[in-house]
Amino acid sequence: MRSCYEAGPGGYELHRLLTSLKWSWEVIAPSLIPTAPGDRVKTDKRDARRLVRQLRAGELVAVRVASRAEEAVRDLCRARGDAAADLTRAKNRIGHFLIRHGRIWRDGSTWTLKHRQWLGVQRFDEPAAEATFKRYEATAECREAELDAIEADLACYVEAEPYAASVRRLSAYRGVDRIGALVLQAEVCDWRRFADREGAGAFCGLVPSECSSGASVRRGGLTHAGNVHLRRQLVESAWAYRSGPSLGPSLKHRQEAVAPDTVARAWAAQVDLCRRFRSLDARKSARGVVVAAIARRFFGHLHAEMVA
Repeated sequence: MRSCYEAGPGGYELHRLLTSLKWSWEVIAPSLIPTAPGDRVKTDKRDARRLVRQLRAGELVAVRVASRAEEAVRDLCRARGDAAADLTRAKNRIGHFLIRHGRIWRDGSTWTLKHRQWLGVQRFDEPAAEATFKRYEATAECREAELDAIEADLACYVEAEPYAASVRRLSAYRGVDRIGALVLQAEVCDWRRFADREGAGAFCGLVPSECSSGASVRRGGLTHAGNVHLRRQLVESAWAYRSGPSLGPSLKHRQEAVAPDTVARAWAAQVDLCRRFRSLDARKSARGVVVAAIARRFFGHLHAEMVA
């Protein structure tokens, strides 16, 4: 007997329970379940029948079920992402509050040491405005402390197996520090499950949608039908390739722990991605489109590295 259920917020505990009872169970990717365009009725009974028919026909795609240890590290990596997003929102609140009161920073980048010193001397005549500013500052400081604490918790997994070897290889690439490499490895786990670069790009939702017929080819925006946490990390790393190829001190230090062939592939990838970024940036008006294309190409290089 074969059985399945849709992946959802309940996680994999049901799958683990039924597998321990020696039942054959699969967890199905909801976004890849075929649906008829005219089907507008959705009930639990109809969904169950449809899943049974499609499972028997072999039309469903099962997701990889992570082990409890892998899921635990992945949850901690996602907690870091949530903390970083909360910190960004807290900083934006401070900036918006100051702009509303005519306090505009005009001396370079924000949240540098100089900018923080400027924030420290801001005072307001109205007690309510002063209290609001202090509350916003305290919230940002708490979010920074929370993010530092989570990264400290993640640091012990960077050098521990089964992540250490993969983290060293991934962090040899520009734009990927040790924590970023751990995030990539925790989200993907098994790099060999992708047959090629196209499959890897589809997993993180960085491939364009398409509506083609006959000789007419129409491509739309990105599908975004994939792992959002992985996609966020790839886009963040892709920004590192907006300038020319180079080897900074931190990148050199990370490459000291890997084999020469990995260093060679990392350099070839850097040359390719920097050239591609300049080429697309000259033709595209939206930087976001360029970064998304570089992120997809970058993931292809990482996939080739991890299956080499």
